[in-house]
Amino acid sequence: MKNTKTALNLTEGKPVKLILLFAIPVFLGNMFQYLYSLVDTKIVGSILGEEALAAVGSVSILHTLLTGFFNGLSLGFGVVTARFFGSGDEKGLRQNVAGSIVLGYATATVIIILVAAFIRPVLALLNVPVHQLDMSRSYIIILVWGMFVTLAYNLCAHMLRAIGDSITPLIFLVIAVVTNIALDYFFVLTLHMGVRGAAVATLVSQLLSVILCLFRIYKDFPLLHLSSQDFDFSRQRMLSLYESGLSMGLMSSLVNFGTLVLQSGINQLGTNIIVAHTAARKVFEIWGLPVSVLGSSMATYCGQNYGAGKYDRIRQGLKSVLLIGAVWDVFIFILAHTISPYLIGFIASSDNEEIIYWGTTYLRVDMSFLLVCLFIVILRNAMQGFGDSRTPILSSFIELVGKLVFTFVFVRLFGYWGIIWTEPVIWFVMVIPLIVMTLKNPVMHGAVRKHDEKEMISRKAGKYSNE
Repeated sequence: MKNTKTALNLTEGKPVKLILLFAIPVFLGNMFQYLYSLVDTKIVGSILGEEALAAVGSVSILHTLLTGFFNGLSLGFGVVTARFFGSGDEKGLRQNVAGSIVLGYATATVIIILVAAFIRPVLALLNVPVHQLDMSRSYIIILVWGMFVTLAYNLCAHMLRAIGDSITPLIFLVIAVVTNIALDYFFVLTLHMGVRGAAVATLVSQLLSVILCLFRIYKDFPLLHLSSQDFDFSRQRMLSLYESGLSMGLMSSLVNFGTLVLQSGINQLGTNIIVAHTAARKVFEIWGLPVSVLGSSMATYCGQNYGAGKYDRIRQGLKSVLLIGAVWDVFIFILAHTISPYLIGFIASSDNEEIIYWGTTYLRVDMSFLLVCLFIVILRNAMQGFGDSRTPILSSFIELVGKLVFTFVFVRLFGYWGIIWTEPVIWFVMVIPLIVMTLKNPVMHGAVRKHDEKEMISRKAGKYSNE
């Protein structure tokens, strides 16, 4: 394609090298954001105290749910955009970007208004303590309305990644994070805005990243410049685009909601268990970050190559990424069985033997089955890339149902052991439909459905129909 500075074409060259070049900036961005969340928590806690930190923490799951949904929605749109980039259809790509904006903001408007209108009942469902209610509401309501800005950044970032540019979102994310930390101190410490200051700091820094992304697109990516004609799209295209976006958004939401349900069971097991699990999950998230990044990278990689009709490269990429992930899993298995007690003690800031024992046990058991989780993450994202948006939702729904069953049945019978075995057991069930449907997909056999074949031919001919 022309006029795509620094964009990485994932349809040409060695698959493993391209995937790593694409994935590394995404990994660094996610790691930087994760470290920022720790710093942000430290700032609120150290300046405003434990009550403020608890008020923020009590509603953080709502922010996580909304952020995860809109990030997944944007990623799903980006996957379809990657197919157009891979096929060389610039007109179709721009129409897809225009459709993403319309569908994204139509969805956001409905969800945000509903959440804002019913924020008090939502906080009641979250069991926010009465004495923290006003503080929690003043914090989360700003972030809820700020989801319009969050969506804008996610759309920009995923559209840039769809055409192979994973560097720009990283750079602007780093700038936004640094700005956020500085504004946290300014609004909270200097202006004495309390938890509202922390929320405003997040919103302003995200707005800065959106402005920088838009400027970058305007300056260097004419491919993404939209005109009024690009907003003339067919009903079929919008339905296909929305199916992909909703699939990724719901996949993320189901996972987060399942985690929320599981946490309600953990909260019944006592303070030591809660602390142990919290520390263990922090370690789990860090160790699992490369796997999740490889997964999201495969969505874009498969999308581009699916659009280009290069199914052999999809198969090569899958094999390479699964091998890389397997090597990482072996490394994590060794760490889990050697240094887990020290990590749990450090993160929990405790030498309590019960905390260290349960946190270590959780990591050693669950990390022993991380290879199954790897297959789930990689296949789920890859399938989105090559056109199957339904099987990943089925897999996520199985996860949600499994966590409900374990929370309300096995946790009551076996205590924390029920929690420890929740994910390994569910992983084995979830991975089955993913493997079966991946092997059955025509892409894995070098074939393609007639509808997709016609679509691809018309794209390459530059005659994509809007009818």
